[in-house]
Amino acid sequence: MSDSLRVLVTGAKGFVGRAVLKALLDHRDRSLDVVAAVRSEDRSRNQLPCRYQRNLELNSDVGWDEALIGVDVVIHCAARVHVMAEKAADPLAEFRRVNVEGTLRLARLAHASGVRRFVYLSSVKVHGESTTDRSPFRGAEMLAPSDPYAVSKAEAEQKLSAFCRAKGMELVIVRPPLVYGPGVKGNFLSLMKLASSSLPLPFGAVKNQRSMVYVDNLAHFLVCCATSSLAAGKAFLVSDGEDLSLAGLLAALRRSLGKGPLLVPIPIALFRFAGWLIRKQSVVERLVGSLQVDCGEAVDALNWAPPYSVEQALQKTVDYYRAR
Repeated sequence: MSDSLRVLVTGAKGFVGRAVLKALLDHRDRSLDVVAAVRSEDRSRNQLPCRYQRNLELNSDVGWDEALIGVDVVIHCAARVHVMAEKAADPLAEFRRVNVEGTLRLARLAHASGVRRFVYLSSVKVHGESTTDRSPFRGAEMLAPSDPYAVSKAEAEQKLSAFCRAKGMELVIVRPPLVYGPGVKGNFLSLMKLASSSLPLPFGAVKNQRSMVYVDNLAHFLVCCATSSLAAGKAFLVSDGEDLSLAGLLAALRRSLGKGPLLVPIPIALFRFAGWLIRKQSVVERLVGSLQVDCGEAVDALNWAPPYSVEQALQKTVDYYRAR
């Protein structure tokens, strides 16, 4: 890539997108002009010093021509993600509308505007839900999505690959596992709430292995994918490079909170039996099962290393949580 780049980030107000904006603005090795694509008119004081293009929707052409003027690289973070209380009558259709159709619409507009590279933020879930009793996922493996969100991300990858190949636009696909950091929500926030209690927790025997990625490590990697000529045409799995068990994660969180681990070793079979009784097997499996990725290609191909260790990342996440 050239020494001067204009990079557009979609989903720029989101958890990952905002971290990507910060990483681009902190990138000193080349001249970067950063464009933040957002949906709303929010003009809060928390905005970063870059050009904001507002009122952009993935399922509409309106405004994108102006936003994409002179853009060399798109980092596409916007997506319909997991919905805790799903209200759509047909969740898969709704995921496809945003994650597949919206992404392809953006790719077509980007190509028409002369964009040279499209960096697509996908998910490890395109490979499946678990690596229990098998080796970690690798980027070259076949896709095997199992829920509507993962199916939509896999379909978007496949259609993007075909489109970019036909049009000669470079594509980079990044598949992160669970992303955490200051402001994280969902399951990781629930774990922090558990860890912050003074009660003993029954997870001392859960020695599974889960890959995760700190949001600023992921953002740093996405910037590498946007700027390095070595990234073109590749699909990467990325993580912090240090996998943790549920017991290890809770102990680390409690350590960051200044607490002892207080973990009681309840047999895993009891958790699985309880999950079967209440028909929550998938929820229990996410707690006690393994999901690992092999990020060796990301490290080797781009000579990349995560700038933050797991210990540093967890401490920053806990500090933010405690402050609020």
